[in-house]
Amino acid sequence: MKTTARILFACLMFCFSTFVQANVVSPFKDEYGETNWQYIANFSSGVLILTLLMVTTFLFFAHRKAARSNRELTEIKATLEERVAQRTLSLETTTNQLAHSEAYVKSIVDSMPIMLIGLNSQMEVTQWNHVAEKTTGRTFEAVKGLNLWEAYPRITLTKAQVAKVLETKTTTTIKHSQRGQYYFDITIYALANGTDTGIVILVDDITKQMKAENQLVERNKMSAMGELASAMAHDINIPLQSISSAVNTIHEKLIVLDQEQGQPLVAVAKKAQESGEQATAIVQNLLNFAASHRGSKTPSNIAELLDYSLTLAGTLYSPSSGLRFADIAIRRNYGADVPLIPCYASEMQQVFLRLLRHAYHAISQKAEQKPGFTPAINVEVGKFYEAVWVKIQHNGVGLTPEEQQDVFEPFFSNTSDRPACPVEHRLSYSHFIVTEHHKGHIAVTSGVDVGTTFHMQLPLQ
Repeated sequence: MKTTARILFACLMFCFSTFVQANVVSPFKDEYGETNWQYIANFSSGVLILTLLMVTTFLFFAHRKAARSNRELTEIKATLEERVAQRTLSLETTTNQLAHSEAYVKSIVDSMPIMLIGLNSQMEVTQWNHVAEKTTGRTFEAVKGLNLWEAYPRITLTKAQVAKVLETKTTTTIKHSQRGQYYFDITIYALANGTDTGIVILVDDITKQMKAENQLVERNKMSAMGELASAMAHDINIPLQSISSAVNTIHEKLIVLDQEQGQPLVAVAKKAQESGEQATAIVQNLLNFAASHRGSKTPSNIAELLDYSLTLAGTLYSPSSGLRFADIAIRRNYGADVPLIPCYASEMQQVFLRLLRHAYHAISQKAEQKPGFTPAINVEVGKFYEAVWVKIQHNGVGLTPEEQQDVFEPFFSNTSDRPACPVEHRLSYSHFIVTEHHKGHIAVTSGVDVGTTFHMQLPLQ
């Protein structure tokens, strides 16, 4: 404002000097030609007053305008600060919500009872929950950004399977299992978020569920088979006893007669008598089988059970022609410090009997191929750490690698094009008894020219 006043004053002085120089003051002279300075002063004062009034008016309105602008600026500043505060609060709220949502989603992912692995389009790890950390032994920080097969080399997925899901956007479920050991359901699905595409892999360990279901199914089968075997044994045993009694009577009378024409009939009657005893043993074995699933585990001597099974095999596998089980050399090697173990005695007898049957068929096959062959079966029982180990070895025709893979599988489970293990060599029921009912292990090693060895491990508790 001071600058404005100075400018106006300078303008007035300039106008006044110009006014004087232009001889414009003549109207202010008196009749004598003298300048009446009083008039000039009055005129100048009036002009100055008018000018000051105009300046004052201008300054008044300028001040009002400036004050109004100042108020508007103050209001804008206050409103801006309030908006900034609101925006800041809104941003903080949004950030907190995003952080809470992210933490919530991470909590869900980490709390899932199955393994979850997230991959980007380059198959690099972007998600890795607690189950994945526990299963692999590697933290998310250690595997983040790594290729899946670098982070988890043991995963049973191939790059082609993952790439196919990524390309087709089709959800795929792959079942991976080892019978009696583990069962996994692996689900792969693609998810898209704008231009970014990723893969989610869910690995569900259903081993306990499948084992429980298999055990329930097997128990139901066992119950049905036990009832069937019991009914058949009882139904067969009645006429069988009559036939055996009649054959024994005929045999005794033929011996008493001792006639020349009766000698061939004596041999026939003797074979019929032996077959009757064999059939009786089979029926008794069926009755033992039927009762095996109803009992409870009792402390048993594995060596005694094995001896009983060898005796029973000598009765069951004694054909009228060809190799008899009694002709096979049995070599026993039993440890002196083998403790009793809790088991289902009848079931373990069934296991041993089926293994001995397998050995008998293999030895018979080799005996037909190689005359002069000396058949032998070695059986061993011993203690090793907290388990009893049983080994049954024979020198008959061994199993091929393909047959070794199928020997513990049910016959109907083979779906490949390779030659399957013959039905008489299948030991799926024996595998089930050892692994499921007794929580043990059974394995096979074999060579076609050297024979086969079955290894069993039965826990002491």
